[in-house]
Amino acid sequence: MKKIIKIALWSLLALLLLVAGALGLFIYKVKHGFPVTYETEQPALAIPEGKKAILVFSKTTGFRHSESIAAGKQTLASLAAKNDWYLHDTEAGGVFNPGQLSRFHAVIFNNSTGRVLNDEQQQALEQYVENGGTLIGIHGAGDDSHRWPWYEQNLLGAKFSHHPIEHQLQEAQLQLDSVTDRALTSKLPSTWTHTEEWYVFFSHPAEKGFQTVYHIDGEKIDPNGNMLWTTDKNFGMGRHHPVAWYRRVGKGRTFYTSIGHEARAWEQEPFVHMLENALVWQ
Repeated sequence: MKKIIKIALWSLLALLLLVAGALGLFIYKVKHGFPVTYETEQPALAIPEGKKAILVFSKTTGFRHSESIAAGKQTLASLAAKNDWYLHDTEAGGVFNPGQLSRFHAVIFNNSTGRVLNDEQQQALEQYVENGGTLIGIHGAGDDSHRWPWYEQNLLGAKFSHHPIEHQLQEAQLQLDSVTDRALTSKLPSTWTHTEEWYVFFSHPAEKGFQTVYHIDGEKIDPNGNMLWTTDKNFGMGRHHPVAWYRRVGKGRTFYTSIGHEARAWEQEPFVHMLENALVWQ
């Protein structure tokens, strides 16, 4: 009987170690990316003359927000139809070359995570923005899986730390900030309420020259991101916790919002209108 109990305990221990190892590997892959294939074939583009073109890029090699990505594609397609824009929706990186990128007014990283572009494609996007293009990032586009210094400095302005774990989704009231580019806040409500996975960054993007469009009171949410062996993620961003911000980069523009973890974000009229403003921003 004792032998059977001993075998059972050792089996249980082995199982727990396997589960812990698998979970650790998964967390590592989410942060550092899964195996990557880079697409280099240039797609055929049929952009009508004189029509504003928008590139929606939803490739992921890290965590995939499948439902939000799908909802985002649908909503952005509706915005394109409403505004008579040409929309190129893809998860292939071949379009990230100087010639084709120059034909787009804006590029949207729709919850794109992980390393999704090769070195040459990253450089093409950097030059596109600095020469006058617009880059917009949504939610997962701001996590720390991208391993791309220019991107972190010029789209995010801060390094991602964590999101709440025990209370992952929390309701908060968003407060509109006063900004210099008024086109970004046109017809937006001064306050609105939304339930979200609120991202926590190590610093405030204002320290790098970004301006906040919306913020929440970070002292009214539980920011604790500790889990298992992680014990240093029980901090937030204070009373002025930014959730959407922007800046000028060279001749171009970047805009990022941490909203968009779930598909229901795309049902929020202020969120969609905020992105529409970012897309018409000059």
